[in-house]
Amino acid sequence: MRENDFKNLDMTMMFAIHDALRRELERIARITAKVDEDPRHVLSTAVGWELFKKFLTAHHTSEDVTVWPVMQKALAGRPDELALLDAMEAEHGIIDPLLDGIDAALADREGGIERLGGLVDSLYTGLSDHLRHEEAEALQLMDITLSQEDWATFSAEQRGRIGNDSARYLPWLLDDADAERAAVILGKMPDPLRNAYETEWRAAYESLDIWGTRNRTVVG
Repeated sequence: MRENDFKNLDMTMMFAIHDALRRELERIARITAKVDEDPRHVLSTAVGWELFKKFLTAHHTSEDVTVWPVMQKALAGRPDELALLDAMEAEHGIIDPLLDGIDAALADREGGIERLGGLVDSLYTGLSDHLRHEEAEALQLMDITLSQEDWATFSAEQRGRIGNDSARYLPWLLDDADAERAAVILGKMPDPLRNAYETEWRAAYESLDIWGTRNRTVVG
């Protein structure tokens, strides 16, 4: 399912962050697969790794504190739906330990390289499967269960957790987006945010070179 398949809630930004997370997973996997450079050095020094972790954690934690509890209350007595919510939380629960494990491998100058590939593979598989599962089943349940007010609370929670990185978040979402997709997402933004993106944020983000690829060919 995609955002146009939902009747009650605007899922544009939900799919935007899912797409951005998939894009970054691909980049991380390619970096880890390189054999001519130590991927620990690339990941540990890349702004991209820090942004990926922060935005992923902000997204999942916001769902954990504002979405699943509301749905669990609304769906009390419906075991199949509650089992789906339990699965969503369980899938979230495997991600943070993987992020921590990757950070530990990056810091381990002795044996970290031996663990890193397997950890990244597990993150790639676990997060990809979770995003697919959420899009296939949980988002539809959100659409028929949550109110517009509930959805606004979730969005506000996520914005608050992104905090000082707001100026990086929108360019990060739109990184590699085609013109049509970018126009749809920017069309959802208030004029001040859209203007800030067009006049300041996009150029500042591009100057970060978040994966340090200007002198390498890791990210296509």
